[in-house]
Amino acid sequence: MKILRKIIEIDEEKCDGCGQCVPSCAEGAIIIVDGKAKVVSNNLCDGLGACISECPNDALKIVEKEAEEFDEAAVDDHLTELKTKEAQEKTTKPAACPSSLVQTFSPCDTTNKPATSGSAVSSLSHWPCQIRLVPPNAPFLKHADLLIPADCVCVAFPTLHNDFLKGRAVMMGCPKFDDVDAYIAKFTEVFREAGIKSITCVIMEVPCCAGLPAIIKKAMKASGVKIPMKTLVISTAGEIMAPQKIF
Repeated sequence: MKILRKIIEIDEEKCDGCGQCVPSCAEGAIIIVDGKAKVVSNNLCDGLGACISECPNDALKIVEKEAEEFDEAAVDDHLTELKTKEAQEKTTKPAACPSSLVQTFSPCDTTNKPATSGSAVSSLSHWPCQIRLVPPNAPFLKHADLLIPADCVCVAFPTLHNDFLKGRAVMMGCPKFDDVDAYIAKFTEVFREAGIKSITCVIMEVPCCAGLPAIIKKAMKASGVKIPMKTLVISTAGEIMAPQKIF
């Protein structure tokens, strides 16, 4: 039976499928389908709006319209079904690799800081950080200033965290040993979905590193998005060689 009541409405044009609203719905009424948040069934939504504050794109709102009555019994059945499905998946699927588990944390957390590290602290604010492992819809990429260093930079440049990483999301990799086409495809998706504000690409002076800025520019062209980008070149002795170049 339909009645006039308050219920959640999702604007699909604003929704980017980040999924941050899903765990905030205690009734399990929201799922991600084809990259968009959806209300499974109106009778599962209580219309209280606990999910609204979790949406970074203002895609959720409470509206008053004719909808099925909220059904607590249906919610209980739905949650039981979800738990059963989750348990079955755990027993039939291999565990996800911890390297690809998305995490966001405070870069100033010194709980596990080694006693020998002095005053140095990590500026890394998320995991994963390898280009191939970072999902294009990772929440830490949303409207981020993005640092894209070649792998060797992280070893050669001694103050990477303070000078480059602080305040930025990072996607690092090696254009020589990894799949260039896969890099272009990944960055194309990121640039289309994440709303990246700026890119800082840091490469080594060695010839193979020169492919990284080219990969990024190809991805920008493929995505149809223009992003301010600067490139820095680091010598094998760990010094900045070239001035900042704006593309």
